[in-house]
Amino acid sequence: MKVLRQYADFTGRARRTEFWMFVLFNAIAIIILTILDNLLGLSSSSMGGGSIVVTSGVLTGIYQLAVLVPSLAVGARRLHDTGKSGWWQLLALIPIVGAIILIVFWATDGHPAPNQYGVNPKQDAAMPYQPGQPYVA
Repeated sequence: MKVLRQYADFTGRARRTEFWMFVLFNAIAIIILTILDNLLGLSSSSMGGGSIVVTSGVLTGIYQLAVLVPSLAVGARRLHDTGKSGWWQLLALIPIVGAIILIVFWATDGHPAPNQYGVNPKQDAAMPYQPGQPYVA
């Protein structure tokens, strides 16, 4: 996956496909690891006050720590594609509303022309672009 090759690269732009495929891969991996954690007895759950509390298992926790930096990096690059700073990811700290706003930003199509974060990742690789230089089609 391109995302893992750019493990901690917070520069440049990421296409929607790159971002959402990473999200899908992570969701599938977490589901599988959660099932393994439960089968192996590596997770715990408790029932108190009429609600069930399930904590992340050991395997799931290790995986989530391993992909934390790549997740932040691809999220920042995806925001760069829409012309926004990666710092907008801090909206996730606002319960519910922040996540909804971020999902809308991540789902928005990127700028078709080069922006301050680089060239459009959909642009043909045959058209070289140098940052700081005007774009000539």
